[in-house]
Amino acid sequence: MTEAPIARRRIGFWMATALVVGNIIGSAIFMLPASLAPFGWNAVSAWLVTLVGALCLAWVFAVLSGALPEAGGSFGFMQRGVGAEAAFIGAWGYVVSIWAANAAITMAGVSYLTRLVPWLGTTPGASVGVALAVIWTLAWVNLHGLHAAGGVQSVTTVIKLLPFVGVIGLAVWRLGTDGMAALPPLGDGTFTLAGTTGAVGLTLYAMTGLESATVPADAVERPERNVPRATMVGTALSAVVSLVATCAVALMLPAAAVTSSSAPTSDFIAAAFGGGAGVVVAACAVVSAFGCLNGWLLLSGELPAAMAKAGTLPAWFGRVNAHGAPSRSILLGAVISSVLTLLAATKVGIAAYNFAILIATATNLLLYLFCVLAALRFMWDGRVRRSAALGVASALALMFVVWAFHGAGWEALAWGAALTAAGWPLHRLARRAAAGAVTSDAAPTG
Repeated sequence: MTEAPIARRRIGFWMATALVVGNIIGSAIFMLPASLAPFGWNAVSAWLVTLVGALCLAWVFAVLSGALPEAGGSFGFMQRGVGAEAAFIGAWGYVVSIWAANAAITMAGVSYLTRLVPWLGTTPGASVGVALAVIWTLAWVNLHGLHAAGGVQSVTTVIKLLPFVGVIGLAVWRLGTDGMAALPPLGDGTFTLAGTTGAVGLTLYAMTGLESATVPADAVERPERNVPRATMVGTALSAVVSLVATCAVALMLPAAAVTSSSAPTSDFIAAAFGGGAGVVVAACAVVSAFGCLNGWLLLSGELPAAMAKAGTLPAWFGRVNAHGAPSRSILLGAVISSVLTLLAATKVGIAAYNFAILIATATNLLLYLFCVLAALRFMWDGRVRRSAALGVASALALMFVVWAFHGAGWEALAWGAALTAAGWPLHRLARRAAAGAVTSDAAPTG
């Protein structure tokens, strides 16, 4: 007797939107001011480029999700639009980007946690131990299914937005009181193409996650309606908050102080309202980072499981537990994220964080590239209704992706290529197993 399939509880619009916002607004918005401070006003121009590019990408994902809800999300778009081999490269690159991002997120969360528990920063091995404990606690949550993970995401999304109400309010007050004197002076050479390009690789990382609702699309209620809405609403909200909040901190505090800070957003609030307010912000940052980690651990399990179901990864990745969660993929993601966190702990300062996020950006861009190309093909062959809006959005998104590849830098691109290529043997193993099964089924039995 065959076992009945395990029913999965589906998530609705608000949980899907929380997943998008939660995966975008995580560690980056709290740590990015330190990364962007050396770029000065180029951070603003980079954010404007990223804002346009991210909204165009979000529109592409929203249209594809509405037109092809049965495709099952971004992997299905790539498979139907650019072929199975390219779909695997894009999807595996996305998995690699999640693992790299988890290391950066964990580093950021623990960095802010040391403001609340100072001995973590002075006791050898303590911060690393806490980081690993958080990863495995959230892996345990995700092993209990999508609804448990989505519930955590909804709560942490509300908490993580609270500090930025204060940051944006303080920035508006300072501008109203001091005018442009609150910001660095503008002059010749303030904005440069090289500076903007270099900062784009960092700002794009802060917007990765805009496709989050399309990855577990088959687990969302009424995906043809809720996935596009959650994608656009979550991306727009996250982009505006991230742009204003990171640029306010990066430009309104002395550049040297921001660059060397382990908790720049907390320092910005503390400078105006005192150390107690800075502690509250640090607490929210910890919740934000670890809430973001929860969402990425969810996706690190769902995507390999979808790839296994499609036959592009071995069936091992798709096995589910009693809660319907892809337990093996979740556990593998937790293991690799732990290893990368340990490796990141050997680095020092903001350069280590930047290196991790640029690898995540470079590998994540593969998925964006192939999904945009898929959208262009679908319009060409009529599978998606042609429209001027989608055509312009796809063209701008394609230019943005190419620009962001350049902004990530050759070192991050080289590491990203190597890590992505490492998944190819698994793909070939899955394809050989599938071919062997077909041959076995076709063999005569008499």
